[in-house]
Amino acid sequence: MARPRLAAPAPSKNSGGGVAIGRAVPSVRALCSGMVQFPPPAPGAAPGAAPEADAAVRRLGAPDAAGYRALRLEGLAGHPEAFGASWEEEAARPLAWFAERLERNAVFGGWTGGGPELAGVAGLLVPEAAKLRHKGVLWGMYVRPPARRTGMGAALLARVLDHARGAVEEVRLTVVASNAAAVRFYEAAGFETYGVERRALKVAGRHHDEALMALRLDDGAAGRRSPDG
Repeated sequence: MARPRLAAPAPSKNSGGGVAIGRAVPSVRALCSGMVQFPPPAPGAAPGAAPEADAAVRRLGAPDAAGYRALRLEGLAGHPEAFGASWEEEAARPLAWFAERLERNAVFGGWTGGGPELAGVAGLLVPEAAKLRHKGVLWGMYVRPPARRTGMGAALLARVLDHARGAVEEVRLTVVASNAAAVRFYEAAGFETYGVERRALKVAGRHHDEALMALRLDDGAAGRRSPDG
């Protein structure tokens, strides 16, 4: 399947590696691969719990860059198999690079309990190419362990889908196929698996398959299986 491309900040002269090193417009793989990392759900718990009453989700901007960078690097370090980008690549990027990413892309953040620390994040990519812009891509979703099973993941996903409606016909994502809890979470939201990419990522000498999932938003067709293309 052809990968769309994401408009992103050009590498600065003093920055090291990063998403698709040396390319002003990186491959979407570096950003889109990797979704929520859930521990196994508690017995009897629903996969998509309702958001907490005090959970707050909003679109992030340049002033949120420091908190976003910390959260992004935490996810890359803790779950390297879930992201196409690596900690080493993005840790070398200056704060201004993350600020520009937030300014140029739709990235949403969530907080719980009224605390100042960013608890979760998720983004939506809409490709620029005319033949691909009917498909949005959910990317970079990560929720900190203390905020899991609080409804933060569901709140972030709901906000991304609200943003996507009217802009794209469907939303796609990839998730490590062995992450059964994450796959169930997306299935509960209406996503369906339409394929598996074998050996999609290679981390520390080990290959990981990725499940390809999609949710139709047009014509009330949410939850209908979407063909690849």
